[in-house]
Amino acid sequence: MNFKITLLPGDGIGPEIISETVRVLEVIAGNYRHSFSFAECLMGGCSIDKFGSSLTDETLADCQASDAVLLGAVGGPKWDDPKAKDRPERGLLALRKGLGVFANLRPVKVHPALIDSSPLKPEMLVGVDILVIRELTGGLYFGWPKGRDIKDGRERAVDTLEYYDYEIRRVMELAFKLAKGRKNKVTSVDKANVLESSRLWRQIAVQVGSQYPDTELEHVLVDTASMRLITGPADMDVVVTENMFGDILTDEASVLAGSMGMLPSASLGTGGPGLYEPIHGSAPDIAGKGIANPVGTILSSAMLLRHSLGLETEAAAIEKAVDETITAGARTSDLGGKLSTRQMADEIIKRL
Repeated sequence: MNFKITLLPGDGIGPEIISETVRVLEVIAGNYRHSFSFAECLMGGCSIDKFGSSLTDETLADCQASDAVLLGAVGGPKWDDPKAKDRPERGLLALRKGLGVFANLRPVKVHPALIDSSPLKPEMLVGVDILVIRELTGGLYFGWPKGRDIKDGRERAVDTLEYYDYEIRRVMELAFKLAKGRKNKVTSVDKANVLESSRLWRQIAVQVGSQYPDTELEHVLVDTASMRLITGPADMDVVVTENMFGDILTDEASVLAGSMGMLPSASLGTGGPGLYEPIHGSAPDIAGKGIANPVGTILSSAMLLRHSLGLETEAAAIEKAVDETITAGARTSDLGGKLSTRQMADEIIKRL
């Protein structure tokens, strides 16, 4: 069967990790007799440089017409001017909106062989297997009004944290469905002691939770959740939270796995192609050096196979190969090793 995958390498180390992940997918295609058609498009800073837009209508249309989208990373110091009309991150937000993806799945699992790579005590990391579900299309990043003005002679900046009930309900329903195949526990993270939007969030969490009487639901304030991620991460299973809280908490959780380079993500909607990307940024300080860790992107491709293409066996094969590679001691520099990006991918491919 032929599948169309749109590639958005982006900026910094993005092209390096995407090219290695394509090699992995080509091996999967050969091993399992599939055909993957790759279409590469510009997005982010490189798109601003060439087209004057971080996400062109043509690129968005190509993504919408594909079976799945694989993204590297966007951004960098070159495009960091806060006064610029367009920035790479704006293209990413527009892409998520354009694809209709509303839930970002970020698994955080600690490999036994990498426990010593985390700054936490080893005994705190035993059994850590968390799935963070971050709402993607509402909240502070999209609320209106936003902007700057002059009020009472003072410059003022405004951002609005806004949620509709249906936005909360659909991501909450996904959290409970996914919890059924895990430890059957949902931790809903909010700031209901202060924010009205969080009180609506908690109200709907209770409503949805009542439909799943066998699943444990707990409410945790975001400041407490940030503490528990460090002091008791093994007690967490499925964590569901609003856009900005999820953005921050998942970056915090990345230290559990030893490196941000290890963690994948999937952004899903009710239909259409999913968007898959590692959780790390473009790392401009190491771009072009060939030392970036490709594992997060390669594991993102496994999520792509599972969630968008329905290829569970193939997805599991990639995850098994990564697991065996890490167990064998293969490491890039972020994990204290000396392998290049290409060599790390070679080790994974060898085990496929």
